[in-house]
Amino acid sequence: MKSPVMSGRVVFAKAEGCEEASKLRIPEVNDIVSRFGVISPNRIAIHDYPLSHPLAAFNAGVIYDHKDEVLELYARIILGYYLYVSSIIRTEVPLDDLFNRFVDINSYVGEVVVYPSTKYDIWGAEDPRVYRVDGKLHMTYTGRSINYFSSIRENRTLPVTAVYDDALKAWVKRYVFILSEKKFGKIVSNKDSFIHRTRDGRVFVFHRPHLITDTIHLVASEIDEKKLINHGIHLREIEIDNAVEIIEKAPFEGKLGWATPITNRHKDRLIVLIHAVDKDFVVYRVFAAELQLSKEGVIVEAVTPRYIMEPRRTYEKIGDRPLTIFPCGAANVGRDEVVITYGAADSMIGLGIVSLSNLLGELDKGRIY
Repeated sequence: MKSPVMSGRVVFAKAEGCEEASKLRIPEVNDIVSRFGVISPNRIAIHDYPLSHPLAAFNAGVIYDHKDEVLELYARIILGYYLYVSSIIRTEVPLDDLFNRFVDINSYVGEVVVYPSTKYDIWGAEDPRVYRVDGKLHMTYTGRSINYFSSIRENRTLPVTAVYDDALKAWVKRYVFILSEKKFGKIVSNKDSFIHRTRDGRVFVFHRPHLITDTIHLVASEIDEKKLINHGIHLREIEIDNAVEIIEKAPFEGKLGWATPITNRHKDRLIVLIHAVDKDFVVYRVFAAELQLSKEGVIVEAVTPRYIMEPRRTYEKIGDRPLTIFPCGAANVGRDEVVITYGAADSMIGLGIVSLSNLLGELDKGRIY
């Protein structure tokens, strides 16, 4: 997994199936995600804060509570537009509200659970991915660091992981991932990240570094699981010194980013949503890939040749960032139903449902292994 530097550029080893996946993808859309509603920021009441509601709420991660049949949404919110600084709010949406399509009209109460508080996220906590590792709730979000608005074009954003502490009943910031300059060169930013632990205990960090050479890469890195052992409640830096490129952008795209694992059918396999921006940096669309995490590394087993989601509704086309679909969360709520929570035009929280069978059918059309 070493990344040799050639002519000033970092060249990553490619995952098995990476090049085949790129050849399979085409600039067509088969939108298979049914829209079930949108939550506008004026219908989210903020608990214990002077403003009655956020100015924008979007890019929500999700956890499904099977016992109470409730979707726990963790959304990025904007409280002021001067510097567009983000925090993360938690709110609950009953599953019945979704299936009965009440989310378009009902109001919800939210509590700010993560906000800027360190040099790694002082200018914003953005785009949370919420998931479980060994049964414990984890949240990895993009921190806008102290360098974000400075003249220093390095480490402007960093992946920060918080873990929910049951005793404290609070999210505690545990880890910030720093890329080794020796292996990666200088980093402009790193984002779109989550952690996954395999059945045999290996730990992978999925992330998207933007290198000083102005290249952006969709990679996975393996880290020593001992580094994730908690030592108190202090935020610790974890250095990443390896990476393998998983998926490369297609000729018709400008960049890619990890969205979220859509389902864990098996601890050594992942179905992952990926957002893609077209080459002219206009439209955000979504496709999916199926990955196997073997002892030999990451294998790309299948990819949807066509995009499976693109902006269709008015609230997905008009907003602070027009023509944007940005999934951050996915939760299995039935045998064949997966709820996708996403940012709609950087302004509202969209909720959709995709049939797992239909998604697997699309992946089979781009199956490599």
